[in-house]
Amino acid sequence: MNAILERQSIRKFETGKVEPEKIEAILRAGMSAPSGGRQRPWEFYVIKDKETIEKLARSSPYSGSAAGADVVIVPCFRTEKLVFPELVYMDMSACVENILIEITELGLGGVWLSIAPYEDRMNNVDEILGIGGRLRSFALIPVGYPVMKRSVSDRFEESRVHDV
Repeated sequence: MNAILERQSIRKFETGKVEPEKIEAILRAGMSAPSGGRQRPWEFYVIKDKETIEKLARSSPYSGSAAGADVVIVPCFRTEKLVFPELVYMDMSACVENILIEITELGLGGVWLSIAPYEDRMNNVDEILGIGGRLRSFALIPVGYPVMKRSVSDRFEESRVHDV
């Protein structure tokens, strides 16, 4: 529960390599997300090449923080052979949330940079990665060691809970 409560959107990173075993743990967390009809639509690009990271950082108006990351994970979804295609965005959102929680658990920082459902952003990222057709990009998740963490605030609001 602590990783859920302590998770923050981190956009500034120290120089330093994220260890391969941590990247694998992050991907395992993503692949452990619930999925409608067990369709598990996700596939992942793990971007370490600085030139490609720079291109991704320019792929949308809000993706600039990706430039400073050691790694950018790009969760993508399949477009074919889906049991419940209407649930893909929910499946992918659960996957990204798991990833963000595991990033926090590992002492790393990251942020969810929205690509989907914006067609122009999706097209930009798909083109940079050379994908298309059977896969579509969903998000960019820059990952690295955070420069600093802000203090964690309690986001619980009892007024939003309704008993019936």
